[in-house]
Amino acid sequence: MAVGSLVEGIQIAVSWPVIGWMAAGLLAGIVLGALPGIGSPVGMAIVLPLTVPLDPTPALILLISIYSGAMFGGSIAAILLNAPGTESAAATTLDGYPMAKKGLAKNALAIATTASALNGFVAAILLVLISPVLIEVVLLFGSVEYFLLAILGISLITIVADGSIVKGIVAGAFGFMISTIGVAIMAPTPRYAFGQLALYEGLNFVAALIGMFAFAEMMKLAVQDQIAEDAVGITGSITDGIKTVFQYPKTTIKAGMIGMLIGAVPGSGATTSTFVAYAEEARSSAADGIFGEGDPRGIIAPEGANNPTVSGSLVPTLSFGIPGSGSTAVFLGGILMHGLQPGPQLFGEQLHITYALFVSVFLGNILILAVGYSVIPYASAITKIDTDVIIPMVIVLSFIGAFSLRRNWFDAFGVLALGIIGYYMVKYKYSVIAFVLGIVLGPIAEENFFRSLQLSGGGYGIFVDPSRPLTLSISILIIVVLIGPFVGPYVKDAVNNLR
Repeated sequence: MAVGSLVEGIQIAVSWPVIGWMAAGLLAGIVLGALPGIGSPVGMAIVLPLTVPLDPTPALILLISIYSGAMFGGSIAAILLNAPGTESAAATTLDGYPMAKKGLAKNALAIATTASALNGFVAAILLVLISPVLIEVVLLFGSVEYFLLAILGISLITIVADGSIVKGIVAGAFGFMISTIGVAIMAPTPRYAFGQLALYEGLNFVAALIGMFAFAEMMKLAVQDQIAEDAVGITGSITDGIKTVFQYPKTTIKAGMIGMLIGAVPGSGATTSTFVAYAEEARSSAADGIFGEGDPRGIIAPEGANNPTVSGSLVPTLSFGIPGSGSTAVFLGGILMHGLQPGPQLFGEQLHITYALFVSVFLGNILILAVGYSVIPYASAITKIDTDVIIPMVIVLSFIGAFSLRRNWFDAFGVLALGIIGYYMVKYKYSVIAFVLGIVLGPIAEENFFRSLQLSGGGYGIFVDPSRPLTLSISILIIVVLIGPFVGPYVKDAVNNLR
């Protein structure tokens, strides 16, 4: 079945117009990633409602291509302006901009292009190779395990919350609360509808994602006072930059492994993987490195980790419906919006769609090479697009996209309300990712909770049943994740005292 689905997936990925949507998504992602303050979550959130007329496969390929393209595109602004287009490209500024200031901007951009694309399609191949194992694992899960996985995903708030854990839990609870608006999943009872029929279907989670990412990000961009440094001249050698990547094979391979492994961990994301890759390379090459002054390994490491993170992040998202970042949260929204369910469906009767996504990631990285090398001489033009033009365009598209989902004005107003809330959440360091985990995983947890109780006749012991090792293991893991941040410091102190 897997081989037949792989062949079908390849045929779908290379067919027209699917490959056209892939190319369009990559080009859009590169441009969005190169614009400081935009990035993949904003672009994906805007495009998401526009994919409604498309079939699920081209729609999802379009979204994942935007994600992949933005991972590379962020390096353009990072190298030329010292202002990363995406958070994941922040590590690239450390050596990318100093190298560009030395007159080697083309070298730096070529290094970024080669490392990102090369590791990207190697990671995509590995994703296809490990998929048979994923299939076997995913098919072990039922309603009980999916409820526990959803709870585990929500529990990860204690890890993904940047700063105060309490603020993270509050943000996650708020997202969970928003997901309960409308008629209850397993009972015909309206909740928090306040007599408004338009709220019986709840607030569309796609509209919530648009508000939290696109609208809130535009508010943040509008009030920013800092001005990026002037772009450096586009000089240097593309050929020499390509050769440089192959002069450091150990750095390249290690960065790809770090990117894919960290990407597969829910709650991490590309920002974590790129900084870990950079820090590890700076540590291991400290003897002969000039990190912070234009060391090429300081570009290879973060850029070699960013696109493998995309492949890695597909594992928990497609297998268990647990997004690890803003981009994968929007992507998960696309999966659900198009009537698909992560887990057994995408690794069973819909396996050809999963393989089509994997193949499109592979092909997309080849296209990144071609496009990346072509745009290097003109890259500075992308970074000069005025934010006074971008901001109103994104806001208008956000409202249009949200309203077009169900022709419901509450969705459009939800974008406005959650956009404002999202802006202040970021300002006061409340985790937006925690909110997203709550609103996306809340309904999954609720539905599978009631199904599990139906299976057990109302008994809660089914969630810690010793005869179900997988169930018991996930329950234990949830407890560890929840108490870990609180108990961890005491354990660490105890270990240090013993030493």
